Amino acid sequence: MCAQVVRPARPVRPAVPPLPQIDALDRTHKQVMDHLAEMRVLIDKLDQAGVDPAARAMATDICRFFSAHARQHHADEERLVFPALLRSSDESLVQHVLRLQQDHGWLEEDWLELELQLQAVAAGYSWYDLDSLRHAVSVFTALYHEHIALEESLVYPAARRRLEAEQDGIAHRTGGED
Repeated sequence: MCAQVVRPARPVRPAVPPLPQIDALDRTHKQVMDHLAEMRVLIDKLDQAGVDPAARAMATDICRFFSAHARQHHADEERLVFPALLRSSDESLVQHVLRLQQDHGWLEEDWLELELQLQAVAAGYSWYDLDSLRHAVSVFTALYHEHIALEESLVYPAARRRLEAEQDGIAHRTGGED
């Protein structure tokens, strides 16, 4: 029979802040860029070979990503990043965040236009219009590139600074140190 070891109670410590959600949002931007590149490859593939199993798989993957993951990414930004920045006294920052919110609406509109044709490709149909699809992908890609550039160069750094200041304030009020 083993003797049970009694351990002393562990000290109560302040809660550890969660991993910065901005970092996860930032990683999604790479996935967006990868899927945008895949979309351009798909257009070339459709131009050369039409709808084949590889094109169908690519279209399915693209649709799945932009219909679910990218939409959730935008919703998370609207919920987690933008509200605090919109309360900022920096009018330029507020205007940039408002622009990003407008971009979300336009990206959704552009996606809805693209999705119909890409779903047709994913299902093996060839009723898509390649020139229209090519143009829509170009517009969608250009807006996403501008959108991500603005977020990564200005908005996310501002959000990180705000988060760090909030965490420093919490640590100072609770007597903890980082």
